Amino acid sequence: MQFGTAAATSPARCATRRCSYNRHMARNGEKLIAENRRARHEYQLLERLEAGIVLTGTEVKSLREGRASLQRSYADIRDGELWLVGANIATYDKGSIGQHDPERARKLLLHRREIDSLVGKVQERGLTLVPLRLYFKDGRAKVELALARGKDVRDKRRDIARRDAQREMERALKSRR
Repeated sequence: MQFGTAAATSPARCATRRCSYNRHMARNGEKLIAENRRARHEYQLLERLEAGIVLTGTEVKSLREGRASLQRSYADIRDGELWLVGANIATYDKGSIGQHDPERARKLLLHRREIDSLVGKVQERGLTLVPLRLYFKDGRAKVELALARGKDVRDKRRDIARRDAQREMERALKSRR
């Protein structure tokens, strides 16, 4: 059996042989690049959707190295198009001329009816679009967006208190065993 065949690179065989981790991630579909964990704390997430993202070559190479951040980023609708604003994709170290601007606005790809639906929800209800995850899916860069409403301070405190109570109950049940 050769190492290049599909049978040699199956997940069951990786326990005994050296196989590329990224190879299996691509086969399974998704490889996480960056996650906006603070968004779950700051916002009440109502609806999630997946969008493609328009990138340059050095941005893709930088993303493959995992050098991106979604902190303080949001999606904005301008002239009927969806844009990702404030996401930081670090410059590619090995690139020479033609480097990208790390903070530039990047166009997001959605169907027209999805964008029209979002326009109505964002303008009428006062909601915002927050990026949750940046990942590769079958070799293409994707962004998971959430239609979200900002939380009040008391809502954040209530969530923290609920989480602490849940932890205490789990500890009590665990100690009884």
